[in-house]
Amino acid sequence: MLRLPLNIPLFSKGTLHVVGPKNIDIHRLVLHTVNYRSPATAGRLMIRKLVAEKLNIPWNNIRLQRTAKGKPVLAKDSLNPYPNFNFNISHQGDYAVLAAEPELQVGIDIMKTSFPGRGSIPEFFHIMKRKFTNKEWETIRSFKDEWTQLDMFYRNWALKESFIKAIGVGLGFELQRLEFDISPLNLDIGQVYKETRLFLDGEEEKEWAFEESKIDEHHFVAVAVRKPSGSRHQDVTSQDDSKPTQRQFTILTFNDLISSAVPMTPEDPSFWDCFCFTEEIPIRNGTKS
Repeated sequence: MLRLPLNIPLFSKGTLHVVGPKNIDIHRLVLHTVNYRSPATAGRLMIRKLVAEKLNIPWNNIRLQRTAKGKPVLAKDSLNPYPNFNFNISHQGDYAVLAAEPELQVGIDIMKTSFPGRGSIPEFFHIMKRKFTNKEWETIRSFKDEWTQLDMFYRNWALKESFIKAIGVGLGFELQRLEFDISPLNLDIGQVYKETRLFLDGEEEKEWAFEESKIDEHHFVAVAVRKPSGSRHQDVTSQDDSKPTQRQFTILTFNDLISSAVPMTPEDPSFWDCFCFTEEIPIRNGTKS
């Protein structure tokens, strides 16, 4: 397993050509991003860094593709010693995160707690009512102040997204089929918790384990892991899962991210100019100070 966060201001001229224009996004890594356009590009770099350094596949030989339902995977003709190698990436708020496993099915999601773009928190919850079960809403609303309720809302959301991304079904999955029994209710920054349980259509899914972390005060990360049939690995859960462990994410700087990178195409100044000209989408700063 591997984890990373990366603090990345703006990409400087001369680095963007590392990523081919048709490459897809991608063991736990976290990248701290402060620019709206950077996370997707950083995600691609994270994939290539992971594959190049952990699977010993040269950057130029890494081929990525998507499944029929859009999940990124290594191309089958890659020189991959792990045929079940599985990875997933997410970026939201101030971070890009990656989770990968040599044999286990994995999905990851990160959510930043922020105020709704429009309306009050109760109005936002009303709009999102059908996304959670009655029991999940009871957990969310069990806190007195609305900000903590919103915090729990996004924690639940990250859990659901991590599972959906792990199974690779994309849009259209009925979220109320999933119900999470969250434990503990409060997470400490820098710890990894594995107590939360998933119920699918009312039945507990014991083959699935969920790793929950707080990267900082506002960001939740959920990693869903499932042991595939025929795997020689131990069970996903263990006797010590009730005890939080130290941070399992590897935190990257931008220099770390590109340390082993090699150019994929000749540098094109016009591409950089076009990138700089692209208008950024404004983001509301809705976090609680």
